[in-house]
Amino acid sequence: MKKCMNFKFVVLFALTLLAGSTVYGQDNVIDEVVWVVGDEAILKSEVEEARMSALYEGRKFDRDPYCVIPEEIAVQKLFLHQAALDSIEVSEAEVIQRVDYMTNMYITNIGSREKMEEYFNKTSSQIRETLRDNAREGLKVQKMQQKLVGEIKITPAEVRRYFKDLPQDSIPYIPTQVEVQIITQQPKVPLEEIENVKKRLRDFTDRITKGETSFSTLARMYSEDRGTAINGGEMPFTGRGYLDPAFANVAFNLQDPNKVSKIVESEFGFHIIQLMEKRGDRIKVRHILLKPHIPEEALVSGMARLDSIADDIRNGKFSFEEAASVLSQDKDTRNNHGLLPNPNTNTSKFEMQELPPEIAKVVDKMKVGEISEAFTMIPQKTGKEECVIVKLKSRTNGHKATVADDYQNLKEIVLEKRRDEMLDKWIREKQKHTYVRINENWRNCTFKYPGWIKD
Repeated sequence: MKKCMNFKFVVLFALTLLAGSTVYGQDNVIDEVVWVVGDEAILKSEVEEARMSALYEGRKFDRDPYCVIPEEIAVQKLFLHQAALDSIEVSEAEVIQRVDYMTNMYITNIGSREKMEEYFNKTSSQIRETLRDNAREGLKVQKMQQKLVGEIKITPAEVRRYFKDLPQDSIPYIPTQVEVQIITQQPKVPLEEIENVKKRLRDFTDRITKGETSFSTLARMYSEDRGTAINGGEMPFTGRGYLDPAFANVAFNLQDPNKVSKIVESEFGFHIIQLMEKRGDRIKVRHILLKPHIPEEALVSGMARLDSIADDIRNGKFSFEEAASVLSQDKDTRNNHGLLPNPNTNTSKFEMQELPPEIAKVVDKMKVGEISEAFTMIPQKTGKEECVIVKLKSRTNGHKATVADDYQNLKEIVLEKRRDEMLDKWIREKQKHTYVRINENWRNCTFKYPGWIKD
């Protein structure tokens, strides 16, 4: 299966070094150099933080983590050294995209942005800044690996031969996968509620303009973007393409840091914005977000409308695909007949744990072709409650792979095996020509690559 990372090689940007601040070792040593690879030092604190992050991610070690982790960091430094020699670069847009992915992964796993901040004892902005350097290094490693392995060609005969030679107990298990179509409706918010939100934002602007209080103070107190509110509404440097278009149009036209923008409506709610700094095609701003309250009767009305649409589809008045294209308010799916895309695989197939939990709970009990009753969900992207119906387009139950049914999955497994073999050979060769020094107390290990110790 094609993954969004392209490779599953050891890349330590997943170990985000977020777990702590100062690390105290034995004998009250605050920190120490435990490895040197080329001219790069590996610190004890770096290893400890990576270990804590790995434990959070549920990783199990088959050997001493104080042997495994520094070796993995050392391997990464070999790739980074070669990337520097080969002038491998990554764009800021790629870094931001990876930071967004990693941040969302943490939010999903921990449960909310607030819980993530509490877990790491850092604001979202601080977490993103930490992730930025790790993401940049991870992307360089990935690009270097891609360059080293090049374009490997695999024939159907090779895939069949690989599968034929596998012991029965080694045949890959393909988990249950589903394809889901969706129609959403945003409940109608009363005009008076919208006007109330705008009035509050105008009041904030007046208070800031008159010098009665600061933008950051009001953001901390009232903004409903809790990820930035804790930091006074401050957002990290961001490119236009990563912002809501309406928000970006206003933000990038701001010139005076002492002024507050007009009220902006985005898919998230209503904002006021204050410029902090511009750097080329990136901008740093503060904002305050307020979301109109959706009354219970609006949710009930929205679900009733979707239940009526579902009945019409079941009665053959029109198809789910036609309804999704015309009636759905989900902009990411309505042009694709409502088919939900999986951002992790760039396909429409999901394992159950990859689906939004509200959808997974409903789909788990559905039959293929069945249309659900209406329900509500809060998409992670917008945080605004909406009404939903879904159709289960397909379900492939978990099974042991076969060449006939799972050729693409098996092909990817063979490709990955070939890539791993090529990179393994490159690492062993690179070791021979790289200066490595390991602290005496950290040498008593069984390393995956024995060539680290040359004496």
